[in-house]
Amino acid sequence: MYYEIDIAGMKKNLKLFKVSDDLQIAAFILYGDVAITMHAAKELLARAPEFDIMLTSASKSIPLIYEMARQSGRNDYVVALKAQKVYMGEPLSADVNSITTFERQKIYIGEDDVEKLRGKRVLIVDDVISTGQSLSALEKLVEKAGGNIVAKMAVLAEGDSYDRTDITVLGKLPLFDAEGNIL
Repeated sequence: MYYEIDIAGMKKNLKLFKVSDDLQIAAFILYGDVAITMHAAKELLARAPEFDIMLTSASKSIPLIYEMARQSGRNDYVVALKAQKVYMGEPLSADVNSITTFERQKIYIGEDDVEKLRGKRVLIVDDVISTGQSLSALEKLVEKAGGNIVAKMAVLAEGDSYDRTDITVLGKLPLFDAEGNIL
C-alpha cells in the first residue's frame, strides 16, 4: 500500500510499513531522491530564521542538511552520530528512542562539533518528526554545547506532531490503521 503526499507542491508516493498489529506508517526516505531533497531544502530555507549553523542526527536527514548548507552558501553543518568515534575526543551525548528504531540509542557530537555550536544560532533540521524523541535529544546536545536554538524544522510531521507550534514543517504525514486507512 502507498500514500501520496504533497510536500510544499511536490508529490511523492510513500510505501506503508507495519509498526504494530494496528498501526502503519508511511516511510519518507530521502536517500536517492535528489529532486525531493533539493525541493524540501529550498522550501525549509525559505521559512528559516537567521542561523549560524545547522544540526541534524544520522542518518536519513543527512542529504537534506547537506543540500540546505549548499543552497544557503554555508560550508559547515553538524551531524550527531549514533556511535561514538575515536576522533570525537570527549563527546557529548544524549539518549534517544525513535519510533523507527527498536531499541534505546545514544547520539553523540565530538569536541570539534561542540565548538561549532557553542554560542551560535543553531537551526535543528530533521526529515520527519514522529514522537519528537530525536528532536529532544538534539535539543539537549545544543544546550550542553552552549548553543542557542533559533528554530526546529522538518520536512514532515507525523501524527500529532503536526500540531506542535515549536516546529516548522512542510507537510503532515498521517498515521494509518492495519488496512491502510488514515487514522
